[in-house]
Amino acid sequence: MKPTPARASAAAHSLLRRTRCFAAANRIRPNARAFSGAPAGAFGPQDGSEKVDGVKAGDDELDVAIVGGGMVGLAVACALSNMPLTKHLRVAIIDSNPALKSRGYLKKDGIPDSRVSTVTPATISFFRDIGAWEHIQQQRHAFFGKMQVWDYTGLGYTRYNARDVCKEHLGCVVENKVLCNSLLLRLQEQKEDIGKMIYPTRLVSLAFPSKSRQGAAGLKSPSTEAGSTGHTSEEFRSNLVKLDLSDGRTLYSKLVVGADGSKSNVRQTAGIKTSGWNYPQSAIICTVEHIADNDCAWQRFLPSGPVALLPIGSNFSNIVWTMSPEEALHHKSTSTEDFLKSVNHALDFGYGPHPNSSSIDYYMERLFSGIGDTAASTKECFEVPPKAIGLISERMAFPLSLMHSHDYVSKGLALIGDAAHTVHPLAGQGVNFGFGDAAALANIISDGVSVGADIGDLSLLSRYEKDRKAANVAMAAVLDGFQKMYSVDFGPLNILRAAAFHGAQYISPLKKNIISYAMGDRKSPLFS
Repeated sequence: MKPTPARASAAAHSLLRRTRCFAAANRIRPNARAFSGAPAGAFGPQDGSEKVDGVKAGDDELDVAIVGGGMVGLAVACALSNMPLTKHLRVAIIDSNPALKSRGYLKKDGIPDSRVSTVTPATISFFRDIGAWEHIQQQRHAFFGKMQVWDYTGLGYTRYNARDVCKEHLGCVVENKVLCNSLLLRLQEQKEDIGKMIYPTRLVSLAFPSKSRQGAAGLKSPSTEAGSTGHTSEEFRSNLVKLDLSDGRTLYSKLVVGADGSKSNVRQTAGIKTSGWNYPQSAIICTVEHIADNDCAWQRFLPSGPVALLPIGSNFSNIVWTMSPEEALHHKSTSTEDFLKSVNHALDFGYGPHPNSSSIDYYMERLFSGIGDTAASTKECFEVPPKAIGLISERMAFPLSLMHSHDYVSKGLALIGDAAHTVHPLAGQGVNFGFGDAAALANIISDGVSVGADIGDLSLLSRYEKDRKAANVAMAAVLDGFQKMYSVDFGPLNILRAAAFHGAQYISPLKKNIISYAMGDRKSPLFS
């Protein structure tokens, strides 16, 4: 991490602390007041013609330029447009994806897309606060309140239930296109002409202001900013980030947000280095059909990697199956009939037996029954997942990797989502990390606006990095540890894994902590 410049005055810092919505580094549930609406014009002009540092901003001058119009980039734009202190900011989304032209609800009775995300209650709360969740409710989504995890050895299993933590749901499976569409619909409600906000083009190059032109970092008082009428437009632009686009246009922005995925052009152009590695695995995703509805999330750890069955609504489920690249190539090209046989084999008796109750379970239950309130799922028996009877989408395969940026921010730049970090999909947490980034960055920007700070200043943006990096690194380490632990077929390690399953099943306080951690409500899955 880069050295953090000196903080602002104690009074300003106190104000910032009072307005923050994310006291915990890994939580994304924002303060309801921070994302609430306010009367139009209550916090400044809305026509984009306000003066900045005494200079009337041109059409090519922005406060925030978001490179990448995927789920996470749209979430930042939506959050900024919804908060009273930031709704007047000039925000642009730069992405050539034609899907950004979508403006209507997607039909619930259509074929589900194979690209889905499992969103946590914390993410759902964020979507509700920015006004996007009501649009998801009008489209296909599937809540689930139960989850079963087990191992191919048959030595143990764990059941989780939302009732264990007095909740209705553990999470919700939503198609990625529904998440994006709902954010676009919310932006359309907030902006009179959303078409002017979206630039259907690609970023070609970035040019950051030279250090000699940046001047002194820190806070500017609103009175000083408003009174600085001697600046010319050229002088003002020299302190902004310059963005050259593929359609020939040039934009200038106080802050550039890199939300352009794991191969981020923004990150590479800024020279930010990363650490990580490729896993010797690929994941196949697709949508399958059952005879009856599925309301449970299932995950079984196999020698080559986990296979997950996630409800997506009605009698449909999404498959996420991790395996070697060679196996992925085979399963992607095999016949539909053979593929369905392989899926059902992997989720049933394939590779090993079902877990059965034994004397170990009896003694584990007796031993830990007096520790805390007994979780509702402790007495739930192992169940066999529903069989897949039809394949209703194409099979897609992609390689798996872990990547983490050394820095999330620099002067005038912030990375979010996959541009800052990618993780193994075994727990479905990747997109929730990204939404956590989006919510935290939006709040930091609002903090800066509230005290008249430069929203591209490193001392302000470093607070976002401090908030998010620790939580993201911790979760990445947990997921990487799981990947390595469950990728080895070795007798003593198999017994250790079985002990972990039994502990999670019968030690109620541990079970509840694991659930709360996965839902985004805790910093650690262990006791605290």
